[in-house]
Order: sequence, then structure tokens, then C-alpha cells
Amino acid sequence: MMKREELIKKWLDNNLTTEEQKTFEQLEDYKDLIRMNSALNNFKAPEFSMENNYKGLKTKIDSNKSIDWYKPLLKIAAVLAICFSVYYYTTTLDTKVNTDIAEKTQIVLPDASTVALNANSYLSFNESHWSKNREVTLDGEAFFKVAKGQQFDVITNDGTVSVLGTQFNVKQRKNYFEVTCYEGLVAVKNNEEFVKLKPGFSLRIIDGKLLVNEKEIATQPTWLRGESSFKNASLQHVISELENQYNIKVTVEKVDTSRSFTGSFAHNNLDLALQSVTIPLNLSYSKSGNSIVFK
Repeated sequence: MMKREELIKKWLDNNLTTEEQKTFEQLEDYKDLIRMNSALNNFKAPEFSMENNYKGLKTKIDSNKSIDWYKPLLKIAAVLAICFSVYYYTTTLDTKVNTDIAEKTQIVLPDASTVALNANSYLSFNESHWSKNREVTLDGEAFFKVAKGQQFDVITNDGTVSVLGTQFNVKQRKNYFEVTCYEGLVAVKNNEEFVKLKPGFSLRIIDGKLLVNEKEIATQPTWLRGESSFKNASLQHVISELENQYNIKVTVEKVDTSRSFTGSFAHNNLDLALQSVTIPLNLSYSKSGNSIVFK
């Protein structure tokens, strides 16, 4: 009798005789072999084209090469972008200095010019551009000692002060603008007004009115030695300066704040400062914590 393996082999080769076919059909796993053969006949391998597959593979290879070629450039571009951003940020970033109430500070500018910044004031400048543009922005009061060189500008909301090398004081508060020259020559531009100040002279714009004072012999502003001085200033501006030098809030009761005041007050003694202002004006005051009432 033919062995099972031989029958299966001849069956797969379609080479069985009639008698061998009958013997094959009697095998225990005949039905399983038929199902397996049917599945194999229904299975179809995917069509394969050497030319098409080569083209597809080449495209992927070229694409990967292109990406690999661009990767270093992308990294360089990213680094350059970061460097440019850092450079732009650092070169356009201003140095800013603020003082609080009752605080003063000294600032040395890139050319060794110095600034004394009074209480409750703000100053900014760009160190990176300083060699080409000596310019500061001021809100408050400051005393400048400017090293000789190209034009030096102090920009405020009420006007621009321009010098080459000198000592001067700029005060810009609400409705109050004052420039005093102590050395050299100072040019002040306010809207359409242009005034040059020699040592000892000052310009004041108070509530929109332009005033030029006569020559004085002072060599520096009194606030540098801890004292605020006024000449024909309104009480309102004096009160404002009291609030800048002391942590207080001043209100008035039936007091004309447009009254003129000439005098000074110290920065280290509140009661003495209040008396220095109220007594010459025949006023009184009361205190409750940080609140002061003039009456």
C-alpha cells in the first residue's frame, strides 16, 4: 500500500490514479488537506514590479538625503535666529532706575557722567547705543554732571534739555518743569520755546506759564543735601514735594493751594518740615498716621 506521504505528494502534483484517488479520499485528514489546498489556491501574492519599486525606493532615499542635507542648515538658521533675537533684545533694552518716596540714588552713565536721582523719580537710558546717542528719559527730578563730549539730551514730558558738558538740575513733576544751570551752558526746548541758560540761571514752567529766574549763586540744588527749596512756588507743588519726600498723604481744608510759598523744608524730620511750610503761611495741620490735613 502506498505510503501516506507519497499519496499526498502525488495529489499535490495532480498525478493520482483512480485507485490512488480512492485511497487518498479515505485518509483521516482528507477533509483538512482539501481545505488547506483550497486556501493555498485562493492565496495570491502581491504583484511585484522591479522598476516601480526601484523608483519608489529612490524617491525615499533622495528625500532622506535632502532632509539630512537641510538639517545642519536648519540648526544654523535656528542658532542665528536666537542670536539675532538676543542681540536685538539686549541692544534695544533700556536701563531703568526708579526711586521710591523718600529714596535717592546715584547713577553712573556709560561715559562716566553722573546722575543724582531725587525721590519718587524715574530715569532710563540705552547703554548699547550710548556712544552714538547720549540720551536719557526723566520723570521726576535729577541733578546731572555731564562729561564733555557730543550732545547730551534729557527728555521729559515738558521739554528736552540739551548740553555738551555741564552741571544742571531738571525737575519735571505734574504741571511743574524747572531747569537750573550750575555750570556750562544749557539749552531747553519746550514746544516752540527755546531758551539757553548760563550758570546760575533757571527756567520754570509752572501751570503752563514760562518763567526765567535771575542769577543765583548756588552751586548745586538743595535737595542733594536733604532740603527742598522753593521760590514763589504754589502751595500745591510744595505739598506734592512733601509727599515725595515723606510717606504721607496731605489734604487741605478751606486752604487756597494756589498761594505762593518761598522757603524750604528738611527731608529728615516730618514735624519740622510741616512747620516750615505751614507757619510762614499762617496755617495749621493735624496728623493721623500717614494722613496730614492742612487747615
